[in-house]
Amino acid sequence: MNSATLAARRDRALGAGAPLFYDTPLHLVRGEGVHLFDPDGRRYVDMYNNVPCVGHAHPAVVEAMARQQGTLNVHSRYLHEGIVAFAERLAALHGPAIESVVFSCSGTEANEVALRMARLATGKTGIVCTNATYHGNSEAVARLNRIGADRNSAGDVRAIPFPEMLRPLVPGANEAELADAYLERLRGAIRSLEQDGVGFAGLIVCSIFANEGLPDVPRGFMTRAAEIVRDAGGVVIADEVQAGYGRTGGWWGYDVTGFEPDIVVTGKPMGNGLPLAATAASRPLVEGFRAATRYFNTFASSPLQAAVGMAVLDVIEQEGLLDNVAAVGAFLKSALAERKARFASITDVRGHGLFVGVEIAKVDAARSPDSDRAVEVINRLKDKGFLTSNAGAYRNVVKIRPPLVFTKRHAEEFLVAFDATMAELDG
Repeated sequence: MNSATLAARRDRALGAGAPLFYDTPLHLVRGEGVHLFDPDGRRYVDMYNNVPCVGHAHPAVVEAMARQQGTLNVHSRYLHEGIVAFAERLAALHGPAIESVVFSCSGTEANEVALRMARLATGKTGIVCTNATYHGNSEAVARLNRIGADRNSAGDVRAIPFPEMLRPLVPGANEAELADAYLERLRGAIRSLEQDGVGFAGLIVCSIFANEGLPDVPRGFMTRAAEIVRDAGGVVIADEVQAGYGRTGGWWGYDVTGFEPDIVVTGKPMGNGLPLAATAASRPLVEGFRAATRYFNTFASSPLQAAVGMAVLDVIEQEGLLDNVAAVGAFLKSALAERKARFASITDVRGHGLFVGVEIAKVDAARSPDSDRAVEVINRLKDKGFLTSNAGAYRNVVKIRPPLVFTKRHAEEFLVAFDATMAELDG
């Protein structure tokens, strides 16, 4: 069946409007390691998906999934040693303040648990986020997404400008002055919530501001932001769905940006394709939430989740993937940064570990974001066998986020295709 026919069937079956990547959608039938394959056997290098973080169809994860499903899988209201051991192991990957875990099946669910936890703990409802973020799809969580400048003071949510160096809040300010300016916006948002009577419950951020475009953040911003939040009686929620699980070369993105969260949310990569997410915090925070809500999730805290989650952690540790991410990510980011001098439409290269963003801009005095050119880049890369996407506040950042098993050889192959693509577009 050709792709056009399948796309038409998809529109009928799912309803037109379900999103697809690329101008010509890609039909995939198999994955292995960092590679994906279409029905004709053409191989693509996956440089986007953080769901199969240890690689597509990793044998150890597949075996753990099949073995547990063939033994036992039930809901969460029975004792099972596997899920207890998995929760203990996950909490131990954080500092001592993180003690207990609430499991769920998606980042959306885990973020909703985190928001409810913060509101119950503080007795207030006001949440501060950034103006170009994404935290999930439910009605409650989606209220935080991409608020922008025109909806920054709605009800019990306030949005602040995301911290960045490239297009600073105060042009001409030095780094310390810029950090102060962004922090003052945070203080103002907290004051606004208190003045409106809803009160301030907490701040939620992706630890590396992934959906904002991986900006270079003024030094000390997040450390001081966490202090401001706690001094105001709120809690700090780190959304690690994209930033965590080795993506930055360490376990957690919050280590890169220099703060200690009260609540940590994880998701996509935890199950390498099996739906698995978690909200982790101190025992008082978790037990306060459980006492008030009696929360359960039919498919979470299951023996299957535990077996697969343990297998993913085993692979990350046994295969030395944190070191691989740090080394290969540094090589790739450095090599892409060198391309700024060669290709006029590249205005910035940013990122951490195996999460790199290439900002595409117009060649004008303002270096205006060029989302159309970014879309051209990702489509041409796809045609050359490398799968990326565009992201960021202006949708002009080429988003590079391969599985953690991505090697230097894969990076070198990608750079050849990237150079050809940019040469075609920039001349």
